[in-house]
Amino acid sequence: MEDYLADPKVQSKRWLILTAVGMFTFMSTLDGSIVNIALPTISKDLGIPMNQSEWVVSVYLIVICALLLFFGKLGDIVGKIRIFRIGTILFVLGSLFSGFNHGLYLLLAGRAVQAIGAAMTMSTNNEIITEVFPIHERGKALGWIGSFVSLGSIAGPGIGGLILAKLYWGNIFWINVPVGILTMILGAFVLPKDISFAKTKIDWLGTITFAVLIIGLFGGIFVGQDTGYQHWPVICLFILAVLALGIFIYHENRAVAPMLDFKIFKNVDFSLSLLTAFMIFVVNFVFNVISPFYLQNARGLAASTAGYLLMIFPVVQVLVAPVSGAISDRIGPESLTFFGLVFITVSQVGYYLTNLQTPLWLFTAFVGLVGLGNGMFQAPNNTIVMSSVERQDLGQAGGINSLARELGMIVGITFATTILFSAMSHQLGQHVTTYLPKHPETFIYGMKVTFLISMGLSLIATILTGYRWFKGRSNRKKLAD
Repeated sequence: MEDYLADPKVQSKRWLILTAVGMFTFMSTLDGSIVNIALPTISKDLGIPMNQSEWVVSVYLIVICALLLFFGKLGDIVGKIRIFRIGTILFVLGSLFSGFNHGLYLLLAGRAVQAIGAAMTMSTNNEIITEVFPIHERGKALGWIGSFVSLGSIAGPGIGGLILAKLYWGNIFWINVPVGILTMILGAFVLPKDISFAKTKIDWLGTITFAVLIIGLFGGIFVGQDTGYQHWPVICLFILAVLALGIFIYHENRAVAPMLDFKIFKNVDFSLSLLTAFMIFVVNFVFNVISPFYLQNARGLAASTAGYLLMIFPVVQVLVAPVSGAISDRIGPESLTFFGLVFITVSQVGYYLTNLQTPLWLFTAFVGLVGLGNGMFQAPNNTIVMSSVERQDLGQAGGINSLARELGMIVGITFATTILFSAMSHQLGQHVTTYLPKHPETFIYGMKVTFLISMGLSLIATILTGYRWFKGRSNRKKLAD
């Protein structure tokens, strides 16, 4: 079988391939977070209530999650490069139409097209890099992809704020068009032709039931946050999700060519790395939701000042991740994932202990520490995920890996707001759905409860990864003796 590693033309362009894939990875993840800061402006400009404008974010995330596994599998069948190329075109077109002020429905349609393109690129980016880069450089390369993902996920509010300060809100989407076109031109010259194809058919029933599962589950969550979970439309969405889950599991276990082969989860390294990645993205997005409330509302900082402090997280991670990936290529990824999670857990302890009197320099140090921990953890963890499966399963593994990340984002956002306001309501003895300027101590109580649970998740991830590392060292020592 042909191999990118044996092709001198591909190898001479591998870092340019990484640049093209990484730029689109950054844009697709950025668009999951950049819109949040523009929602008040979009709501006012379109003349719609705030709860309707929030669907601009929700639709994007739901569509991506619903389609990631499908496009990962489709990439194995028709070619990963082909799926990636088509995804870039759809993402740029969706970005173009999303920026026009022609009503909510056109905006949602544009976001859906964006999301389809993003799902196609997200589900294939890691496996393209895995196939193109030799094993001794793979960690470093995946580290850069991890940096693009994290920078896009975290930097959205800051970049969006800078655009909105001077320009019409549509420019948060239109900025993708020239950058996307440049990336597509670069890709046309450097991306190789597909050489590996899986001889199988598309699992349409699995694809449909999984999409219904995601739409029912997260549609119910998002609608329930606005209307309450006791209403019948919300209950029906959850029932639909449960039925779809049952059909999906039953069918996938019996299908000849399932969309999701559950046998892949028998690989302990693969499954454990996915679980810890999911938990850490939940932890990160809990921080993303809570920290602006703390800095701007509780501490009274200007939005720009808060943005500068929070940018320390992605900046540190971007600097650390490629170095961490390069080191993992030399000493192995297991130890780096463990120590990265230790730093993340320590930062969560710091957040839990934070109050209205905490020096800002100390809070900023915790922000930098979580960036350091993520930089050490993400690249080696991606290396474990993508290196622990057979070549024919790379597309499926990449789709599952991206799905774990996107689910972590959605769960982190919903988890943070639900726990925060529930704890605040409990402490105050009345229903609370927003920050209360006259009761900052109530917010601090809710923040502590939220970070306590977040700290618990991080600690569990650390213990699981530490157990794998120490067990692996013990086994290697026995073999050496």
